[in-house]
Amino acid sequence: MTGLVTWRADDGRGIEGTRLFMSGRGLRALGRMVRAGDGAEDPAFTASYRLDAGDSGRVRRIAVTSATAGRERHLTLNRTDDGFWLIDTGSGTGRSDFKGAVDVDLAFSPMLNTLPIRRLDLHRSPGDHMIAVAFVSLPDLTVEVVEQRYRTVSMLTEGEWPGQATVEFAWDVFTAEIVVDAEGVVLSYPGVASRMPGPAAATL
Repeated sequence: MTGLVTWRADDGRGIEGTRLFMSGRGLRALGRMVRAGDGAEDPAFTASYRLDAGDSGRVRRIAVTSATAGRERHLTLNRTDDGFWLIDTGSGTGRSDFKGAVDVDLAFSPMLNTLPIRRLDLHRSPGDHMIAVAFVSLPDLTVEVVEQRYRTVSMLTEGEWPGQATVEFAWDVFTAEIVVDAEGVVLSYPGVASRMPGPAAATL
């Protein structure tokens, strides 16, 4: 299944567009983000990414490029068969197990929250998981391992909107109820972004 998806930031300062190809729990995505800045600590940037999650939904590779007015950066993460990640910044390489993480989260991107929801099938089966995630910041592309919680609130057969499910997301003190479509792709991530033209849009 292939589709084009666009999200608009809830604060009105960013947009993300992605071409998705999904098969089972596997997923490939090619996306671009643009965000207006708000000073030196929150600079304007553009970013693009290419993502490959295998049949199990575990990330195999993600390549990210970001650019501000003053600098361009590159990052590639490749997960090996033995569970290690190869890190390439364009000016150096490294290797880490990222504490067993198989998911990647990208700042400002609702697309990347789709990964664990689909991998864990939380939109179809009840679940509550605390997982290690490799979090990539934007625009500086630093990587840190964080713990995030995903918990099913309502599944596709429940709730007010047939074909939609709700998954609670928590990271430290932040929580949000993410609404996804029948394929587990984010429709609404309160405080972050919503699918255009809106959460009630047709599924892919």
